[in-house]
Amino acid sequence: MSEANNDWLYEITPKRKLIDLNFKEIWRYRDLLILFVKRNIVTVYKQTILGPLWYFIQPMFTAITFTLVFNNIANIPTGDVPPFLFNLTGITAWNYFSQCLTGTSDTFRANAGIFGKVYFPRVIMPLSNVITNLFKFGIQLLVLLVSYIYVVWSGVEISPNLNLLLLPIYIIMMAMLGLGLGMIISAFTTKYRDLTVLVGFATSLLVYFSAVPYPLSEVENKMPDYAWIVQYNPLTQIIEGFRYMILDTGTFTWFGFTYTLIISISLFLFGLVVFNRTEKNFIDTV
Repeated sequence: MSEANNDWLYEITPKRKLIDLNFKEIWRYRDLLILFVKRNIVTVYKQTILGPLWYFIQPMFTAITFTLVFNNIANIPTGDVPPFLFNLTGITAWNYFSQCLTGTSDTFRANAGIFGKVYFPRVIMPLSNVITNLFKFGIQLLVLLVSYIYVVWSGVEISPNLNLLLLPIYIIMMAMLGLGLGMIISAFTTKYRDLTVLVGFATSLLVYFSAVPYPLSEVENKMPDYAWIVQYNPLTQIIEGFRYMILDTGTFTWFGFTYTLIISISLFLFGLVVFNRTEKNFIDTV
């Protein structure tokens, strides 16, 4: 029996570490991870008229709506940057976070059938969502790049700055925030299913507390007593930093960047702890 045990790749046991992201085991299941990513990309717009064109249409129409409502009607200034490009830049960053959050927040309930039949590292499911959304984010970045080139070609003087080198870190922070919050919410939805509805409602409100449709400076000037609510939102720091490095406008501080990075890592680790504890017995309650 002892010789047979030596041939086992791993042992399935209910006892796990609090923070357990077994990269070695995930690597063994990399084919399954790739399969889930392909499934997510293909099935989202399957049997739709426009199909993958929605990846392009959604950010464009949202940016147009924000421009009409917040800039043309509410007269919120965007400095030297055209309002449409200002809004599209913020929406591109926001979409990646929100898609990671909503795609992860229902992991246990949506996949209860497959979780109850076969073993694989459960964290592969939320990871596949994050990677899938990275593909969508890449397409929306392409839309942003085309719009950026058009605006520059039209004669508007804007240019990125050296903070553009921080783009990979910003993407990681958005992924960790969405993944961390999503895993926490997913753990609670195993008992409280109406939280899924709350996530959609809260996400639609959070966009207005994250300085997506307006610059942070506007809140600081017009509502100085309540500006801290927006300032200390880590998503605000990401949106503002994203605009700053691409459009060279907005607010960027190394304190805000470091603060957001710490919050992102902490939230991800806490979400991983909750996720690992929930997967042991969620099948009895979901």
